[in-house]
Formats: sequence, structure tokens, C-alpha cells
Amino acid sequence: MFGKKVSNSSKPQSQIDSLIGAETTIQGDLHFSGGMRIDGRVNGNIYGTKDKASTLVLSEQGQVNGEVTVSHLVVNGTVNGTVTAVEYLELQGKARVTGDVNYKAMEIQLGAIVDGRMIHTIAPTEKVADAKVADVKEKMTDSKTK
Repeated sequence: MFGKKVSNSSKPQSQIDSLIGAETTIQGDLHFSGGMRIDGRVNGNIYGTKDKASTLVLSEQGQVNGEVTVSHLVVNGTVNGTVTAVEYLELQGKARVTGDVNYKAMEIQLGAIVDGRMIHTIAPTEKVADAKVADVKEKMTDSKTK
């Protein structure tokens, strides 16, 4: 009632809609919404559909050679490429990421390895809200000095 409204794109998917099996290799980019689990290998980029919730779970056997951009990401396998978790990132104990990691909120477990930069991002709406607060404070300060 009094809390922040949560958009559909910020809620992680608890249901897995798609599975890439352990003996499967995908060549090319993937675009999806909902939940996806990868136990196999993807040689290409993975993108969650913009403005829709997308949760990617990369198992211990899973490997991605390419960029990953989704709203929610759980990694326990290997990613060779830039990772962007728009809302939430979880790096489990056997996670291996070679590339930059962009995240809003993150949980990292003992044993996870990142060979790249960790870049905390702020959602555009938060930047706008912060800018508006700064404008109001500036106007208040200006009116007091007159």
C-alpha cells in the first residue's frame, strides 16, 4: 500500500519457460522473455526482451560465449563476455565471468570469479528522481539567499 510499486520487468521469473540442455550448443543470438535455463553452450549474445521480465539461470555446466543482457541473472557456470543485469545479479560459488559486469543489485558467493570491471548502474528513473530532488534543494537555497 505505501511501498514502491514494482513493475513487471523488475520481478524475477520463478518459472523456467525454456531450457537449453547439457548436450546442446546454440550458434547465434537469443532473445527471450520469461525464464530460461542454460545447461549447455551458447555461442552468441543473449538478450532479455526490453520492458519485460527476463530471468536467465546459467547452471554449473552452462557456458555463454557472448554478451548477456537480462533483467535478472543467476550464474553458476561460465560467461565469456560483458554481463548486464538490469535489476539483479547472483554469482554463485562456481561462477566464472570474463568480461565487465554491469549490475543494479548483486549477490556474490564465495568462490565466484570475475575477471573484468564491476560497474554499479542506477536505473534511469532513479537518476531523474535524484536530479529533481537536487533541483528542489537548489531552488530552496536560492530563495533563502534572496
